[in-house]
Amino acid sequence: MALFYYNPLFLNHDTGQHPEHANRLRKVMERLQTSDFFPDLTQPDWSVASTEQLLQVHTRQSLAQISGFIERGGGQIEADTVVSAQSLDAAKAGSGAACDAVQRVLAGDDRNAFCLIRPPGHHALKQNPMGFCLVNHVAVAARHLVKQLGLERVMIVDWDVHHGNGTQATFWEDPQVAFLSMHRSPFYPGGGDAHETGSGDGRGLTVNLPVTFGTSAAKQIERFKLATEKLASSFKPQFILVSAGFDSHHADPVGANGFESRDFEALTRIVMDIADVHADGRIVSLLEGGYNPEALAESVEVHLRTLVARSL
Repeated sequence: MALFYYNPLFLNHDTGQHPEHANRLRKVMERLQTSDFFPDLTQPDWSVASTEQLLQVHTRQSLAQISGFIERGGGQIEADTVVSAQSLDAAKAGSGAACDAVQRVLAGDDRNAFCLIRPPGHHALKQNPMGFCLVNHVAVAARHLVKQLGLERVMIVDWDVHHGNGTQATFWEDPQVAFLSMHRSPFYPGGGDAHETGSGDGRGLTVNLPVTFGTSAAKQIERFKLATEKLASSFKPQFILVSAGFDSHHADPVGANGFESRDFEALTRIVMDIADVHADGRIVSLLEGGYNPEALAESVEVHLRTLVARSL
């Protein structure tokens, strides 16, 4: 069965009436706990990410900015991002879950893992928080795989409705990490155009699939399949990380780009097939967006059920 990471600490990131609120995870857990596969999930203990792990992606000044702002009472740290007393603790726990998951999957404890974490991470930049995100968990996990665990090629796939700008910026010139993002465009945060492909040693390892509003889910899935297979075929990843946002769901109040919950099974299977060919099936998936709690819960269940079926 798959590895599963969750801790009630994630609920203590108090954002009030913000779209990224604690009830998202409560609803997911309520649904998962009634699923037939949930009792069989392996739920490891893990530690929060160390400062050294976070500094593989973020500056010391950025982390100090967040902690200092919290010490002064918290609130709106940037245009779209709210922090409270335990927000940074929750973010460190999220990155810690990601690092523990990749380490266990690489060691063969299981073929895949899902991290039900918040705040999300893929907008967080090296030098500052952005777009609901404080720490870029998927980037921290990728750097952990390369710098501490010795892998040479890691692929990140991001199907959140928003472009993963923070992740793209982190690995823009990195020859060891490939990044593919499928996202609605034009849309927040801007960028993510098809001509953005990386530079220097990372040229060609960034792939963007901007999707106009109203494109059918079937067409999006087809484009995603072709692009991920092409990138994986040339890059030959040893491990795949997924920034799993579910805000393309038609019922999402923020993204709403035509997906049904069942469509996330197709995306998940595409990534699993690629992982089977190139990465010994190794996948770690991390929650990003999804702001209708009921639609999010149903979509996560579909995603996790699909991962579990492959790990049996």
